[in-house]
Amino acid sequence: MTVKERISKLQELMKESNIDIYVVPTDDFHHSENVADYFKARAYMTGFTGSAGVAVFTQESAGLWTDARYFIQAGLELADTGVELHKIGEAGVLTVPEYIKEELKEGGTLGFDGRTVGVKDGMEFKKIVEEKSGHVVMDLDLVDRIWVDRPGLSTAPVFLLEEKYTGKSVAKKLEEVRAHMDKVGASVFLITTLDDICWLLNIRGKDIPFVPFVLSYLAIREDGVTLYANKDKFSSEMIDDFNKLKISIEDYNGIYEEVKNLMENDVVLLDPQGVNIVLYSNLPNEVKVIKEMNPVILMKNVKNQVEIENIRKAQLKDSVVNTKFMYWLKHHPKLSEEDELSVAKKLESLRSEQELFIGTSFPPICAYKEHGAICHYSATHESNKSLEGDGLLITDTGGHYLDGSTDITRTYVIGNATKEEKKYYTTVAISNLKLSDLKFIYGCTGQHIDLAAREPFWRQGVDYKHGTGHGIGHVGGIHEPPIAIHWIKRAYEPVVLEEYMLFSNEPGFYLEDAFGIRLENEVVVRKGEENVFGQFMYLETLTFAPFDLDGIDVELMTEQERELLNNYHKEVVKKIGPLLTDEEREWLIVATREV
Repeated sequence: MTVKERISKLQELMKESNIDIYVVPTDDFHHSENVADYFKARAYMTGFTGSAGVAVFTQESAGLWTDARYFIQAGLELADTGVELHKIGEAGVLTVPEYIKEELKEGGTLGFDGRTVGVKDGMEFKKIVEEKSGHVVMDLDLVDRIWVDRPGLSTAPVFLLEEKYTGKSVAKKLEEVRAHMDKVGASVFLITTLDDICWLLNIRGKDIPFVPFVLSYLAIREDGVTLYANKDKFSSEMIDDFNKLKISIEDYNGIYEEVKNLMENDVVLLDPQGVNIVLYSNLPNEVKVIKEMNPVILMKNVKNQVEIENIRKAQLKDSVVNTKFMYWLKHHPKLSEEDELSVAKKLESLRSEQELFIGTSFPPICAYKEHGAICHYSATHESNKSLEGDGLLITDTGGHYLDGSTDITRTYVIGNATKEEKKYYTTVAISNLKLSDLKFIYGCTGQHIDLAAREPFWRQGVDYKHGTGHGIGHVGGIHEPPIAIHWIKRAYEPVVLEEYMLFSNEPGFYLEDAFGIRLENEVVVRKGEENVFGQFMYLETLTFAPFDLDGIDVELMTEQERELLNNYHKEVVKKIGPLLTDEEREWLIVATREV
């Protein structure tokens, strides 16, 4: 079926069910950033494959809401589908709730699968409908009735991430969580976010592409823990170990009925950002609910010493991968025969040669020439571009290893760069280096330090429409909240940057229909000197792969900026050189020569 045919069938079902407006979000039941194929209902219904967006259908129309990262991609993918693109944040564009409020008739009915809608959105939808004296249907998965060949849920086995990698036992982590529960007076703690569950229980799996997570829910009490998951995926040894910790495994969907049986004197702790509206609505009215940010988020955000040492090892391996890739790229005798998909495969092949490699950590972004202007471009067989002629190639890729997860972006010059390309490549490099070199006083958040990265752009009257950095999980989510290096407030309240928080440093520049540039390293927050003025902090760079000097216009750099670049490249040679072949090492010395 074409997208138009799917929408037509959905609208027929809406009429049969007396649904006036039907909402299809991107999310799975856990608000995961990446979702398994089973949950890609929005992509199935619209053809838009980006990682963020909401589809809204009336009985006569179809719309897709997404943010600035995906305007170009969405415009291309929605062409000829009949789906109207609503650009979030643009002047005159209604938000999804505003649109529903305007379009829903008096006494009308709004429908959605409430397991894919968060508490905040769900409550807002309900309020809008109540004001219209209408009805809400939250248990309706209409897409499932159209999607005849819908993929099933994963049955891949769960594996234990050993303490030599995690640095902390499950028992210790549960002890810390229960201490927080006791502090706030909670008798039950419900966790539905997969990264938090897997980190807490030191388990990993293969239920979602690109992230090593296990589809599950968790309920923690003082006297025991219930994990709601597919028990068949756990080995007998793991089940025995869990039993010793009073952790039982129940049916994955069983939590929806179990929460209905909570006692009147129970006090439930949950994070509205991660819980879906159906689970929340199933809580008995008499149960007291404490709504706050999941404490596990900050527990896992601040890495322990073992995690940091392992992350350094993983970063070193990935730096080797990207350095070897650059050598291959610069010495390729027939580069024009390569394309965006083949270079992505080359990077994955190089990673697979590294010890403890698990898999790629997100869909690879390998974008040549004008495709680089699409921030989150993902090559398809239809869009795949050959590396012909002069241009800039962005590779934004990463890997999961048993000792850490990585995310690194480099931009390479193929052939010769134009004056304009060099100007902005140099600006991006300066921005990255200045943020890496930043010293700041304790108490700063990502909103504060983002200004240091953007100043070289703002001075020229330009900007980039994405964050400068995001938190990174340990063998976990490559975008780990709540850290956001962005002057604009994000989903979570800005948090103080603590020692051993890990995040990306990735400024960029994009010129639509022409080129894109992004350079990304990972950095960890460290304590510097403490004096009468306070505790000072600095950033330790963990990624060491060359910036392409073919893109640098030295005349645009100050002496201090040149020194930052030269010092960084000296570290690249020092750390990566011994791990390369003789030929690669000789080339690296030239590729990182002083400017």
